[in-house]
Amino acid sequence: MNKYSNKIAITTGDPNGIGAEITIKALNLLNLPSRDIVIISNSKILNTYGRINNNYETIEIEYPHKVVPGEISAEAGDFSFRALEKACELRPKFIVTAPTSKEAMNLAGHKFNGQTEVLERLLAHDGQKAEMLFVSKDFRVLLLTRHCAIKDVSKNLTKEVILEKVERLRSFFQNKLLIKKPSFALCSLNPHAGENGLIGDEEEKIMIPAIEAVRNRGINITNPRPADTLFIKAVQNYLNGEKLPYDCYIACYHDQGLIPVKSVASKKTVNMTIGLDILRTSPSHGTAFDIAGKNIADPESMMEAIKYCLY
Repeated sequence: MNKYSNKIAITTGDPNGIGAEITIKALNLLNLPSRDIVIISNSKILNTYGRINNNYETIEIEYPHKVVPGEISAEAGDFSFRALEKACELRPKFIVTAPTSKEAMNLAGHKFNGQTEVLERLLAHDGQKAEMLFVSKDFRVLLLTRHCAIKDVSKNLTKEVILEKVERLRSFFQNKLLIKKPSFALCSLNPHAGENGLIGDEEEKIMIPAIEAVRNRGINITNPRPADTLFIKAVQNYLNGEKLPYDCYIACYHDQGLIPVKSVASKKTVNMTIGLDILRTSPSHGTAFDIAGKNIADPESMMEAIKYCLY
């Protein structure tokens, strides 16, 4: 064990976005013990957006540049990457990340589609893969493909991908959530689940064979079903405070899964990275450059991301 192995490491994201602001607001509202938190940021950036009430340890990441709220820059992108890199080096119990700009990080030469991919590069070992899971209470959505163009979804959706991701999801439920026999619902790729091949054949050629293999491993999962039908009951139950029909919904692509959960719980939804040794949580929104520096950013999703690490 090291001095950070029981701590929550928090990065403040892009210096020119709302990350530092929502981090400060969230920590002040939560008022957590100093021993639980380490902040990875820069004093100049933090002081630009507010003041943290408690005396949390702060690890300084060099940033000799001017903080310009709303600006997308390579310098800011490089800072975001180096802060995340430092968080991984510390090997804390949890990592909470404020939003970063993919464009800014790419301008800095860090060619990743998001923080999930960075974490996988820095933390994965022995064949581990990072998965993106969105959670609000018991409304959980796993993405089979993440930051992927719609035209590329089908070619990235293979039997092997489905099998591996569902297996990692089961492992998370059993080992982290202590749900021994979770139930999963799989969204179809095509409208009406392909109508037996009339509106696409991915369900018959790829998804159903994958599901049969998954079931042979003892995993409780549905055949691919139309996403609109699946999510109607989930949304109704969530809004009524009732148990959802399934423990997790598995979406084929980004917006298919995120629209339902964000529509009913945008401020309560947490983006989680699972499948690695360290669990990462993050608010479900982005850098919000348009309101950066105006002191109007809502910290609720950031609070939820931090609170998840306390349970």
